[in-house]
Amino acid sequence: MDELNTTAEKIRTMEIRGAGRIAVAASAALRDYAMSLRALPMDEFNIRVEEAARTLVDTRPTAVSLPNAVALTKRHTATNVPDAIEEISGNAERFIKNAGEALGKIGRIGAERIRDGDVIMTHCNSHAALSIIKTAFDQGKDISVIATESRPRRQGFITIRELNDHGIPTTLIVDSAVRLTMKKVDLVVVGADSISVNGALINKVGTSQLALAAQEARRNVIVAAETYKFSPRTLLGEMVEIEDRSSDEVIDPQVLKRLPNVKVSNPAFDVTPAEYIDLIITEVGAFPPAMAFTVIKDYLGLELAL
Repeated sequence: MDELNTTAEKIRTMEIRGAGRIAVAASAALRDYAMSLRALPMDEFNIRVEEAARTLVDTRPTAVSLPNAVALTKRHTATNVPDAIEEISGNAERFIKNAGEALGKIGRIGAERIRDGDVIMTHCNSHAALSIIKTAFDQGKDISVIATESRPRRQGFITIRELNDHGIPTTLIVDSAVRLTMKKVDLVVVGADSISVNGALINKVGTSQLALAAQEARRNVIVAAETYKFSPRTLLGEMVEIEDRSSDEVIDPQVLKRLPNVKVSNPAFDVTPAEYIDLIITEVGAFPPAMAFTVIKDYLGLELAL
């Protein structure tokens, strides 16, 4: 359990960050933990696996890729421990393999939406969104990128480093410059932490600001999202919980102590309504937000909502 707890803590503290990377790490951790339980009786094995699954899921409440990855990994129909471990291991290997291949497929599908000469705005640090941008660049398209800082964790600094290393001309802007800068933009490409059944996007706080500015400027917004980022539980009316993180990420705790009348709100995500999104690019194709239910039903399975 020590290694699983270590992974859980790395997810909680954002040492492991990004919805896709979180999902893969959780799936691998649960697989490895299940393999360590070979000597247990079946009832005890199932209890321990469920406890481990809950430990992982509780680390980050918003990124639905995490509970989806855990649910897809842990499910089995075996009546003995060796067979259960074999099923869980197979689930994890398939999930990790498919997650890796998904990025390439998203890149190829999404790059078709990028034209030569486009200026693209992106937010935070999304492997799926960057796959689209890098693929378009590799196809020889003359593109450039405007990336936001993405405070308070400044994930945009990771994005500009990746784009720089790929040779893509990139401009970094402060988050509050999004509306001013949108007039220079041809297309907005962002990632996703969760997508609800009605097609709404839950992503890094500030994403809805980009989408609103893009709608005002009549610019299209494309979301890059693996199918496991869709939220089956929203079929049952469950709301996606918005994670509120520590004030320490925003202001020095010692400074805050000297301001007794001040409190800090640090939401990690916000919700972008479906009507602000033009297309969701997944590894199985491009969909309008209205087809989110179909993606959940056909590619995740309704049993994940139960």
